[in-house]
Amino acid sequence: MIQTDILIIGAGPTGLFTVFEAGLLKLKCHLIDALPQPGGQLAELYPKKPIYDIPGYPEVLAGDLVINLMEQIKQFQPGFTLGETAETIEKLEDGSFIVTTNKGTQHQAKAIAIAGGLGTFEPRKPILKDIEFYEQNDRGVDYFVKDPEKYRGKKIVISGGGDSALDWSIFLSDVASEVTLVHRRNEFRGALDSVEKVQELKNSGKIKLVTPAEVIGFKGSERIESVDIEINGARMNVETDYFIPLFGLTPKLGAIANWGLEIEKNAIKVNNALDYQTNIEGIYAIGDVNIYPGKLKLILCGFHEATLMCQSVYNRLNPGKKYVLKYTTVSGVDGFDGTRKEAEKAVVKSIE
Repeated sequence: MIQTDILIIGAGPTGLFTVFEAGLLKLKCHLIDALPQPGGQLAELYPKKPIYDIPGYPEVLAGDLVINLMEQIKQFQPGFTLGETAETIEKLEDGSFIVTTNKGTQHQAKAIAIAGGLGTFEPRKPILKDIEFYEQNDRGVDYFVKDPEKYRGKKIVISGGGDSALDWSIFLSDVASEVTLVHRRNEFRGALDSVEKVQELKNSGKIKLVTPAEVIGFKGSERIESVDIEINGARMNVETDYFIPLFGLTPKLGAIANWGLEIEKNAIKVNNALDYQTNIEGIYAIGDVNIYPGKLKLILCGFHEATLMCQSVYNRLNPGKKYVLKYTTVSGVDGFDGTRKEAEKAVVKSIE
């Protein structure tokens, strides 16, 4: 049983920043996320795309923002349960909660912060005959690249035209024995440097590019042996060990929708006049997953909501104890790992 003060469901930017604000209040955090790495959409969908509305950053790549957030919270030693989704919740007599994931991992927390962005992400799957069979038991269809070494020396077919398809084609070109990238258009929607890198790898023979084309079927009785591709009205067959369609992710609230929370327009209603608490005491919703009058689905709004929510959790867990807010420029930041960040002390020296 993993025990923590605040259990954060969702390790996107809002969930990660919550760790920092909670840490200032000496509250320990643990995060659950369905994706195999922290960062949410920023890490999974557009790590190389710039964001322009983060205060203090005229421009920052989404992936770099995740890296910075992870560095910012490092001294507060958060725990992570990745690659799992929160399934069930039980409220105990003492007011704490037990949340169990789809893989049976149990977490006990004094407060719950749902920061799941637009919800849990499910891969957008191509409509192909028998694809469900090949999804199971490592038969050849993968929707996430969780362990690149799995593809060492293998033949890979990747389908898609965005950042994920480009980035993994580039990365796996040094891992797999053969990488084929299939896209239904000649044009790609991705970072320019990624498109240019794929062009270089195609020219050097390290990536086979098939456009405009679509994968339309599979061959193989026990597992995938090859894929059928339609290109300009003709058909071709490409031998492969793995087919990785990267068409983006579909957001869904998932099992959280069955927790008794008040839902509106596939989002969780909260009290924005006070602390972003839901209709269940001790459960909060922050970031894109919540809804209230005037809601804006912006990262900076999620940061604001996380800050106020942590203050509420502190007051709830410490009734009668007043917290005096101090600016970090004055108080410094003390990590759970014993480290301290503080401004340099002023030099005391007389002037003669």
